[in-house]
Amino acid sequence: MSISSRVYGKTKAGVSVDIFTLKNKNGVEVEITNLGGIVVAIKVPDRQGIFKNVVLGYDNLEDYFNNTACFGAIIGRFSNRIEDAKFLLNGIEYEVGRNNGKHQLHGGLIGFNKVVWQPKIITLDKGEALQLDYISKDGEEGFPGELKVSVIYTLTEDNALEIEYLALSDKDTVVNLTNHSYFNLSGEGNGDILSHELMIDAESFTLINEECIPNGKFMSVTGTPLDFTSLKVVGARIDEPHEQLINGDGYDHNFVLKVSGKVPEKFSELYEPKGGRLMETYTTMPGVQLYTGNFLKASRAYSDRSGICLETQYFPNSMKHTHFPSPILRAGEQYKHITIYKFSVK
Repeated sequence: MSISSRVYGKTKAGVSVDIFTLKNKNGVEVEITNLGGIVVAIKVPDRQGIFKNVVLGYDNLEDYFNNTACFGAIIGRFSNRIEDAKFLLNGIEYEVGRNNGKHQLHGGLIGFNKVVWQPKIITLDKGEALQLDYISKDGEEGFPGELKVSVIYTLTEDNALEIEYLALSDKDTVVNLTNHSYFNLSGEGNGDILSHELMIDAESFTLINEECIPNGKFMSVTGTPLDFTSLKVVGARIDEPHEQLINGDGYDHNFVLKVSGKVPEKFSELYEPKGGRLMETYTTMPGVQLYTGNFLKASRAYSDRSGICLETQYFPNSMKHTHFPSPILRAGEQYKHITIYKFSVK
């Protein structure tokens, strides 16, 4: 596997931004920029050997500065939603940046997706990898603790993009990092994802209210449009008048995964039957947000439901519901999670 880089452009403040290309022996390419750790492209073949980019994004750096859809980006300090943009930690109430009405979504006004990370190429047992580093200052977006974050991207020779998240804080804080890539296995710009087939190995999901915020309750997927325990066509039931689909304007739900958290375990398959591309996803995280791009028109780049996200995570609103897996990172302890997207054909 090889890594090359080129200058991608500059921020409005004049900071240089690069784009890195990871390429393996099979010709698979992944392009990543150190602005927000954005995965700009993943180019993989279909069953005819035709390569296409299977993630949504923009054609130039300037459009990523106003990336309201968070295409391909690292999300942090806390992915997904924090109700009322506040939480209790060690008896102290912290107020964080509000950017989704009265709530916080995906890290606030200036989340990890909007900052320039420091890049370096490192050598691992599997070969070269791209490491991006960022220091989130104590109080940034209202979160406590200086947080040192590293995200490591590795493209393997069996066509898997591995993303490892590492973090260390000098104070107790909350951390919930994810990648916000939108996948379309037909190739980005080639229509919607409603004919894709999806499997998520989860028997339950967290119920959401009208603002897409979990209310603390769980529901079994059995008998509902959210049953993806075997491969199902994404669009088959997406517009049913089910309360949960109405609340999310489609799928925008956290699924409870059956993974140990110790090593990356497979929890999902996404398949596009016409071209034959298959994406298997593995994680150490306890949940995944299934989002079907229900509001992509706002990005001014795609139509609604042109891409599908599988955002591995701690559950949204988990600081309010203490029976959810805890996103608390204690001072001096290491945050470490891995998510893998593996591509093949069938």
